[in-house]
Amino acid sequence: MEIEFRYDMTGVDWKDVTQTLQSVGMSYHEPDEHCRAFAASHTTVFAYREGRMIGFGRAIADGVYQAVLYDIAVVPEFQRQGVGTLIVQKILERLPGCNVILYAAAGREGFYEKFGFRRLKTGMALFTNAQVMTQKGITG
Repeated sequence: MEIEFRYDMTGVDWKDVTQTLQSVGMSYHEPDEHCRAFAASHTTVFAYREGRMIGFGRAIADGVYQAVLYDIAVVPEFQRQGVGTLIVQKILERLPGCNVILYAAAGREGFYEKFGFRRLKTGMALFTNAQVMTQKGITG
């Protein structure tokens, strides 16, 4: 499968971003909110196949030593074909020297372990909707 990777937001249909996140059970917002979040990110990656966006991801970072991955998602019909792996690799390539953290969807931790991510023992979070995060298994 031939995949084109784009690192800017030109031509992104933000409704597709919202729909993809919703379809994979991840947190999602209104399309304009995703546009603002991606625009404020250090690194963005969009995967396209035959002109159709099939996955994406982003990192918030200082570009020096700290970064956080967010919104790594692949359209369901293209999952388990290496698209997500390539997206994460492309993001990490743009974060040399950075410590990188993330929180994975419950049950998806193994996907990130293959990149060298390890579970945190002292991680903390302050979520705007703590009850939902507990229901999703993100917090205790």
